[in-house]
Amino acid sequence: MGLSLPTDLPFDAWRRIGDQLGVINGSSAWWLGDWLVYGEKTFPGRYRLAVSRTRLSYKTLRNYAWVARNVPMSRRRDTLSLQHHAQVAALPGDEQERWLARAEREGWPQSRLRREIQASREPGSPPIRIAITVKVCTEREQRWKAAAEAASMPLPEWIARTLDQAARDAATPE
Repeated sequence: MGLSLPTDLPFDAWRRIGDQLGVINGSSAWWLGDWLVYGEKTFPGRYRLAVSRTRLSYKTLRNYAWVARNVPMSRRRDTLSLQHHAQVAALPGDEQERWLARAEREGWPQSRLRREIQASREPGSPPIRIAITVKVCTEREQRWKAAAEAASMPLPEWIARTLDQAARDAATPE
């Protein structure tokens, strides 16, 4: 097996091939995982056949399927590896979303994502703080500042408390 390329291949063509191979390489674990999940549901008892067809270890395929089963396509990030997603696969959906977004935004390797998740779980560890930027018109900013001042609170604290209350109200059924 191998890739045979012509000796007169132009640089742009060589680069495009590399880009395509990168996409295939980054996607193939997901494709295998999704294929295995489908096979488990549709053809029970045929897992060993799948293992023999792929020439990959049972453990590797089991891992691909577990991640694919636990991280829906809608939450997967093209810019992150399957290993990144494996770090969050055991978490609830909203936490998966938060960690994947942060890893993507901050360009973390999967090892950093694992360390950050572990650190957040340690007793007594400070909560992880994230910055959220909201663009508002001047009128709204002044109104919020006045409300925060009337409550004798710094604006960021007033905003956080107001949003927390709105979230509690939205989560409470009428």
